[in-house]
Amino acid sequence: MHPIEHFFCPNPNCPDHGRRGHGNLYFRGYSGHRQQIRMIFCRTCKAHFSERKGTVLENARLAEDQVVALLQHLQEGCGTRATSRLLGVNRNTVTRYARLAGGHARQLHQELVAFSPPDARSAGR
Repeated sequence: MHPIEHFFCPNPNCPDHGRRGHGNLYFRGYSGHRQQIRMIFCRTCKAHFSERKGTVLENARLAEDQVVALLQHLQEGCGTRATSRLLGVNRNTVTRYARLAGGHARQLHQELVAFSPPDARSAGR
């Protein structure tokens, strides 16, 4: 479990949007089938959201360890059908999580590329 300093308010209209460790967030209750997903409240904009907001696990029906195992199988090169057999889930479930993870990876890549320093080798061309 991550400490509260790892999170930020996802509300784009919040003045504290994207600011980590600012003191505007606190944990406020639990959600999910077994009450294991922490809910977070923003004191600034009064919004509440899940700790899974903006991740592959948002709205996940599978257990967290199953989703992690599923993504690890795909990362190691297992196919969709093999992964579904190994984990005992439907192959459409495997495909859905693969697409979700791919979208998140693409978004993260774009953010990291936007903030990467320019390459000195290509400046002279």
